[in-house]
Amino acid sequence: MLRISAIFLMLAAVIAPANANELDDFVAAQMRDSALPGVAWAVIDGEEVTTGAHGVVAKGSDAPVTQDTRFLLGSISKSFTALAIMQLVEAGKLDLDRPVAQYLGDFEDKPAGSITLRQLLGHTSGFSTLQGNSAPPKTEAMPDAIARRAAWFAQQDLAHPPGTRWEYSNANYLILGRVIEVVSGQRYAEYIAANILQPIGMDDSYVSTGEPQGTLAQGHVPWFGSMRATDAQWSGLGSAPQGGIVSTAGDLAHYLQTMMNGRDDILSAAGKARMVQPASEAAPGYGFGWMLDGAEGSAYHTGLSPGFETIAAMLPAQGRGVVVLTNGGSGMGFAETTQLRYGLVAKALDLPPPGDTGRGMRIANYLSLALAPIVLLLAVIWAWVKRDALRAKRSSAFGRFSLWFPLVAMAAVAWMCVAVIPQLFGVSLSTLRLFQPDMALLLKATAVLGIVWAVVRLGVAYSGRAAGE
Repeated sequence: MLRISAIFLMLAAVIAPANANELDDFVAAQMRDSALPGVAWAVIDGEEVTTGAHGVVAKGSDAPVTQDTRFLLGSISKSFTALAIMQLVEAGKLDLDRPVAQYLGDFEDKPAGSITLRQLLGHTSGFSTLQGNSAPPKTEAMPDAIARRAAWFAQQDLAHPPGTRWEYSNANYLILGRVIEVVSGQRYAEYIAANILQPIGMDDSYVSTGEPQGTLAQGHVPWFGSMRATDAQWSGLGSAPQGGIVSTAGDLAHYLQTMMNGRDDILSAAGKARMVQPASEAAPGYGFGWMLDGAEGSAYHTGLSPGFETIAAMLPAQGRGVVVLTNGGSGMGFAETTQLRYGLVAKALDLPPPGDTGRGMRIANYLSLALAPIVLLLAVIWAWVKRDALRAKRSSAFGRFSLWFPLVAMAAVAWMCVAVIPQLFGVSLSTLRLFQPDMALLLKATAVLGIVWAVVRLGVAYSGRAAGE
């Protein structure tokens, strides 16, 4: 028996580096085809952790990314908030099926007051994605930002009746963050640090409060096929429960190990298992802070913050997991990190490679949007060149209609660009600018130039004399 164990360990020592090299080669190849500045990853197999990194902490910098480089995790943070809620449940301080109004006075006698904690955890509360990406202005960095924003959400009408449908919304986890504060008597950041980060040994991790607490990789956003550094570097408390935890590949690997170890520690083994089961019948693909894939038996969560994209995935039954952290946000078809992140997860966990992600369609849409301002500028010039023909249209009713209709049409296009299209992403145009500034600029340019073309066309038509007059 001892001899077999020794042979197994020797084989594992030989195989593990080859697997690590394969992953390293894959990442290197992806980095060559990407504008991504840097990436760090970790692969978990039981008690073993393999880490790797490529690139630099900032474009133009010589400082390399390592397993200890800090990244903003984005929505992976939701799993920490869910874990904290489950800790308070096991402590007898919370009941998942009680309405939130029982814990937060601001929700009393409000439509949102009947939402249960289970519905908040599983994104079946009735808050929409767009609502979750909205917030009262200038509250992000306030010391009581979580309380202020929770009170603001309490005043909002729900997009759907609670418990009837699944729709991802940051509002749910912001409210849960406030529940943690009220029930525990601690600030959200203090509770997470004392009850999760410190017990696990995540010494390089913290909850972002809007002020630097150590060196953080520079975030980068897409910029016309490449990436540039973003000014939106630090997440404040207003985003903490749903997306504001900062961590490293090494620390996050310890976190996944703890979630998969089958032991009673920061949470009971049964509680951990419950977190990676469907939250309810209305949320078959989402647990408590984790997205679920029943066919693969995987639990995972992606994260998206201005300048950062991340993913943490695990196969709890096998004790295997992977973490991928990048300091760049994907563009529309160009400068994407999708293939790198999902491809690395698939390779590390022996899952089927990612299929068609629709990148071709995104490229086509982006190029169409990029061409629109150019076409409109040419149209302005063409209006002047064809000024006599435009002026001739004034003489008939149909001609006058053809002169004025483009103004109405371009007003509709402008509305689509500044309101409708951003909402398809679940955000406002100003929020879209934080994540994809090039696309936001193109939308603004199309909206403005469309109106300019229509107005210039009218101005040319009604100034001067038509030929023959």
